[in-house]
Amino acid sequence: MIEAVTDLVFAPVIPWPALIALAVVALLLFGWGLFRRARGTLVRAIPVAALLIAVANPQVVQEDRRPLEDVAVIVVDESLSQRVGERQSQTALAVEKLTEQLSADDSLDVRVERVTSTLDSGTRLFEVLERAVSDVPRGRVAGAVLVTDGQVHDAPEDPAEGGPGYPVHALLTGEPDQGDRRLLVQSAPDFGLVGKPVSLTVRVEDESLADGTRVPLTITVNDGETRTMQVPVGSAVRVPVDISHAGQTVVALETPGGEEDLSPLNNQAALAINGVRDRLRVLLISGKPHMGERAWRNLLKSDPNVDLVHFTILRPPSKDDLTPLRELALIAFPIQELFEERLYDFDLIVFDRYMRSGLVPNPYMANVANYVRQGGALLLAVGPEFAQPFSLYDSPLADILPAAPSGEVLPEAFRPRVAGVGLRHPVTDAIVPEAGAPPLGPWIRHIQARPKPDATSVMTGAEREPLLLLDRVDEGRVALLLSDTLWLWEKGWRGGGPQAELVRRLAHWLMKEPDLEEEALRAEVSGGQLQIERRSLDPAPETVTVTTPSGREETVPLSEAPGGRSTATLPVDEPGVYRIGDGEMQAIAAAGAANPLETSAVVATDAKLRPVVEASGGGLWWLAEDGLPEIRRVSPDAAMAGSGWMGMRANGDYVVAGVRQIPLLPLWAAILLILGGVVLAWWREGR
Repeated sequence: MIEAVTDLVFAPVIPWPALIALAVVALLLFGWGLFRRARGTLVRAIPVAALLIAVANPQVVQEDRRPLEDVAVIVVDESLSQRVGERQSQTALAVEKLTEQLSADDSLDVRVERVTSTLDSGTRLFEVLERAVSDVPRGRVAGAVLVTDGQVHDAPEDPAEGGPGYPVHALLTGEPDQGDRRLLVQSAPDFGLVGKPVSLTVRVEDESLADGTRVPLTITVNDGETRTMQVPVGSAVRVPVDISHAGQTVVALETPGGEEDLSPLNNQAALAINGVRDRLRVLLISGKPHMGERAWRNLLKSDPNVDLVHFTILRPPSKDDLTPLRELALIAFPIQELFEERLYDFDLIVFDRYMRSGLVPNPYMANVANYVRQGGALLLAVGPEFAQPFSLYDSPLADILPAAPSGEVLPEAFRPRVAGVGLRHPVTDAIVPEAGAPPLGPWIRHIQARPKPDATSVMTGAEREPLLLLDRVDEGRVALLLSDTLWLWEKGWRGGGPQAELVRRLAHWLMKEPDLEEEALRAEVSGGQLQIERRSLDPAPETVTVTTPSGREETVPLSEAPGGRSTATLPVDEPGVYRIGDGEMQAIAAAGAANPLETSAVVATDAKLRPVVEASGGGLWWLAEDGLPEIRRVSPDAAMAGSGWMGMRANGDYVVAGVRQIPLLPLWAAILLILGGVVLAWWREGR
């Protein structure tokens, strides 16, 4: 609707000070003439007055004004804490009625902004509100209404300074003075040494229980360990966690809900601790000098985190040497120290072309077998000596080795192949040549052996015979490489091959690195997505079941991927512990910080918003107790809220659609008056 407004304005043709000065001079002269009673004074005033009026240029201005709509903003909190109790239904009903009432006023532009929370930054209503009105001047904003439970994480710290410039009202969902139980992680390390425990500090808070009351706390680690301990309410408690392997260890903490518990989301916490090996201790025993010995040493020494102890048997005890002892540069082989006193200090033992020569008696070899059974790692890289008498198979190690020698050595050159389950095994799937790439470089000697029933062959060699065999023995692991020419890959002979990658993966599989487990279910949260990977030597289950932190279960299909993997992704919208299972294996993943802003406190409150509301002149109401207030349009200088009503400012802003200017004294009229006055004055003087 366009309104017409008429006004009287002056548009002088000379500056106002000059015009005023002329008028003052004219008044003084006319006053002096009247005082002296000079003839024709009044007649002379006519042309002078006409001239002054013409110079002042009075005009009647008519404006056509188009009123502008005021902007009213409804900011709707749809964060996780709003899912508690009846808050969602309260919010939906309030927003529906608010929108209906405000939209009925044609002078309002009603904008509804919905806010969801993020895992780490919480609920940020004021950022959204500022964006909603960023395209209009503050003078056009009628007001804002926040529909929320009060758990807002970007409220101004000092609302009295730099206020919004318009009324902000708050409609609070939930009920005041509710209780809740929550679990807080006060401190947790980011890293821990493998084999050593780390400590977390946690606290359970519950307004419905007296401080000191004991409640259960369940600790779950992603390697399957679960235990429960009793902790006092209101006190910080240290929780020890064992770091059993390198890589990420996910720890889930959970306490059951109390009598007045509002949400399970803040009864749990999840965090990730990275396990780091202090130093990797490797014992390398070379039976005799050969071309491959230097390759093994270089590979193991290239890693700065490896402490390598390397012995090469240059002279067996059965060989006489008449050189005087004072002239010998060799040291005595520390058999007892290595194979009894310090045996369990090593993470990995490697026998490189070693054969029984009487140097290491059978009781010490039995110690090595027990070391493996109790969780140790053993790698044998064998040559022709494995097929001869005095082989390591003719020792107490025979019970733990994955294959028995047949006594045959296949001397022809062959190309190693990743075959069978090796195509799905994490040790070898990464060294399979890509389509169109040249094959792996050849080796030149293969020791024939008969695999045991439980052994896993991941590579084949000459005549498709097993080349690399893996096995699990009680708590430990064993690998048997049936060739001593792996070093040809390092030399690049006829194309070479990924020697370093194969040895690295083999060593880490032997030491039980989780990323190289052939049967594994893993999950992690990255980029707002839950990434699930199921690894298996056999076809994996087609689906997994995901349990969210709030207890909701969802069946997720898996997609087949190369290398024995099946994967799936799922959007993450809740912070906390996600549990994944396929009927055989379980995994947990941590989403968000240990104490996410959004769920660490879910009790409805007015403490965060009341200072902002009062500083802006708005009002605050609890929907459960006060209901929805009446909406009134009020002038900018009036009160913006009262008992049972909230005000929307009527700013009255407009744009000018058209302007018409009409001179009160047209030019022709001014000329007539001036000339007529001069003629009249001349006539009067002539009488």
